[in-house]
Amino acid sequence: MAFHFRAATVADIPAIRELIAASVLTLQVEYTPEQRELALTTVFTVDTQLVADGTYLLAFSEDGALAGCGGWSKRKTLYGGDHQVEAIEPELLDPQKDAAKIRAIFIHPSFARQGLGTAILVRSEDAAKDAGFKSFEMGSTLSGVPLYSLKGYRKLEEITVPVGAGEGITVVRMVKGVV
Repeated sequence: MAFHFRAATVADIPAIRELIAASVLTLQVEYTPEQRELALTTVFTVDTQLVADGTYLLAFSEDGALAGCGGWSKRKTLYGGDHQVEAIEPELLDPQKDAAKIRAIFIHPSFARQGLGTAILVRSEDAAKDAGFKSFEMGSTLSGVPLYSLKGYRKLEEITVPVGAGEGITVVRMVKGVV
């Protein structure tokens, strides 16, 4: 299937929220239902800074359905959204010494396993390279680790990310390139 891409805008945020919820509730089966529900109110929320920076992409199917989203960041925050429990780190990165952050790739279940995650990843890496970055870092969900490993990312550590109500989810910090 062919997809077309464009940068997300503020007007897209409600649709992005719906896509993230569908993706998390259906595809993130490594987390418990309670963890997924809590994460959808904290860490798996829209990061409006990515939208404002113009680095967050939307992918649409041939019939115009929102099929996926994701992007990259020139800021320190590794994962999460506007409502995460942990502090957001909005400081700008130095492309000469810091890794660009690959962020918030979510695929609608109807379009899973059709190469869309890879397409968003490649576009994000290419845009970060165009901005001068030579390496990449991400906080991957457990379900994303196999894909990112195939694409050259290596696991550095597992992080427990608080999602509220005393619960946490495991996120895997991964890197690609010289970090």
